[in-house]
Amino acid sequence: MDNYDTPDELVRQHRPDIPVTCFRPGALDAAARWFTQNFPGKVLYAVKANPAPYVLAGLFNAGITHFDVASMPEIELARDLLPKAHLSFMHPVKSRNAIERAYFDHGIRDFAFDSLEELEKIVTCTGKSKDLTLLLRLAVPNTASELPLSGKFGVAPEKAAALLRAARKTAKRLGITFHVGSQTMDPQAYTTALALVGDILRSIPRTKVDIVDVGGGFPSLYPDMVPPALADYKAAIEQGFDRLPRPGRIEFWCEPGRALVAESCSVIVKVDLRKDDVLYINDGTYGSLFDAGHLGFRYPVRLIRPVPGGTDAALKSFRFYGPTCDSIDYMPGPFFLPEDVREGDYIEIGQLGAYGNTMRTGFNGFDATETVRVASAPLATMYEHEDAKELVNV
Repeated sequence: MDNYDTPDELVRQHRPDIPVTCFRPGALDAAARWFTQNFPGKVLYAVKANPAPYVLAGLFNAGITHFDVASMPEIELARDLLPKAHLSFMHPVKSRNAIERAYFDHGIRDFAFDSLEELEKIVTCTGKSKDLTLLLRLAVPNTASELPLSGKFGVAPEKAAALLRAARKTAKRLGITFHVGSQTMDPQAYTTALALVGDILRSIPRTKVDIVDVGGGFPSLYPDMVPPALADYKAAIEQGFDRLPRPGRIEFWCEPGRALVAESCSVIVKVDLRKDDVLYINDGTYGSLFDAGHLGFRYPVRLIRPVPGGTDAALKSFRFYGPTCDSIDYMPGPFFLPEDVREGDYIEIGQLGAYGNTMRTGFNGFDATETVRVASAPLATMYEHEDAKELVNV
């Protein structure tokens, strides 16, 4: 991987014709450091957010040694790259083959479930092992999240007690896990979910629960989504922990994805054509900008001219079309750039370390990309200036 001080240096030296991912190790380290220093328990990285080897290795070296994996390819990637990492199979619905291979071939002992059928499947496929850590996925309100995740997985709280009693008969360690939804904008969502956990624990005083996992949902920073400081999330979670029965005997986990890696990557795209307020760029919804198109995410952006020199032009809102022939390859934005942006200019799009290149496809043949390492700061940060929430070109 080549190294540059800034994305501008890359553009002016090479004028790339394909999208370029700019990886920022410093941003990854800052995020990992915040979680390892502030969360009162184990931090599991949700691999689905960005499984790039340089991200996994960077997080491991920064102290994140536990990983939330959801498929055999994720398990194999993490195990091959990081043989000493602790892997937890947190997908609530798994194939029998995946359970067997995870347990017998890769040494995984942590499994999530949200039904009696899945519990029985895990028990059977691991040979009725007595060394399992079983975590029941609980359905909790997702009203504070930008991307609710409560529809597909999770057992209703009133049904949780029976499943926990059943799992306790087999589990070496027993846990409850939940997900408040992706990009959760209100820290109290965790307090609310933990209150439900507390009610369940009080309803089964004779059933020992060893782990409470608050899952993911920790937010990143976008031009139209400025969450509270991460310290507020820490405070809300600790408040919820303190209200649980027997808190001193419970181990706490979390599973951040977006918040750990979003700031670590940006993507440089080239403007191929301008039509009024529409820019045709060489990356799009079939590439690293899936969320910008299908979910309407806005990202911080900045103009990079291929020759030195800036612009004094006022900012104007633009929409983007990607390179494919599909008309849904469209990103409404608005994305604010200098009004004199033109063909041949480059745009750096920030906060794409989470669910950016991870979602890339080869549709229409537009799958050529490059990755470089840069030393400059990210376009937006939750870590160095939590109180200021500084953004570029908002």
